[in-house]
Amino acid sequence: MSRTAIRETAAEEEARVLGLAPVDPPLRRAYGDHPDQVYDLWPAEDPDAPMVMLLHGGYWRDAYDRTHLSPLAAHLAGAGFTSVLLEYRRAGGAGGYPGTFDDIALAVDTIPAGRPVVLLGHCSGGHLALWAGARSLLPEHSRWHTAAGPAGVLALAPVTDLVAAIKDDLSTGAAVELLGGRELVAARLPFADPFTIVRGKGPTGVPTVVLHGAEDAEVPLSQFRDYAAADPGAELVSLPGTGHYTLIEPGSPACAVVIDLLTRLTAHRPGGSTP
Repeated sequence: MSRTAIRETAAEEEARVLGLAPVDPPLRRAYGDHPDQVYDLWPAEDPDAPMVMLLHGGYWRDAYDRTHLSPLAAHLAGAGFTSVLLEYRRAGGAGGYPGTFDDIALAVDTIPAGRPVVLLGHCSGGHLALWAGARSLLPEHSRWHTAAGPAGVLALAPVTDLVAAIKDDLSTGAAVELLGGRELVAARLPFADPFTIVRGKGPTGVPTVVLHGAEDAEVPLSQFRDYAAADPGAELVSLPGTGHYTLIEPGSPACAVVIDLLTRLTAHRPGGSTP
């Protein structure tokens, strides 16, 4: 496929998937005091169903919220998962470093209430899911260090390497904005960048799958390959003829693969209850 054809297909895909009507959740709850520290909940019919926490993309910016992932969250609930669709503080608002990372850590540590949870993140949400899976590798003095990790991570077309994201100027400076300015990048990378963390400390020990489309026009394919090479415990799955957004489109062949991978990642778990 030519670059022109890829760009045209990508534009159609983005408009189609992000244009899906939001789905109202059965439940909405807070995990903190800030208005963005909330989550939408779709409980599966089975109270012991596996739990999936969805982290939305949008390049960490306040201009984007969780609603575009609500069709996927509802779809996953229909497929037998209890879906938790998380909101968090974002750059341009009250987030960025450290607030965004504070929220992800707080949500992962408290919402499941001891129940196993698999993190599913798309694009920059995939970055946050990979980061949360690597928190055990952070220095013990870090505010986000924990010995306990999620039951698994499924990163969909994730931004894995903030250094490369800055070099490639993904979404016009989004990674620099997340980290609070170019002068702070070097000091914050060891605490915020999954690629930097695993390259220095080794595998996370958390079952991890990086799933991407071979025709992704949003995130460079090197982001996926380089992360998988740095973390030998991570599985890399590439879908031919698939772009960036089809992965989160309910009913698409790519979404069927997402469900299959979630089923595998949640296969070994004790029972739970609705958070």
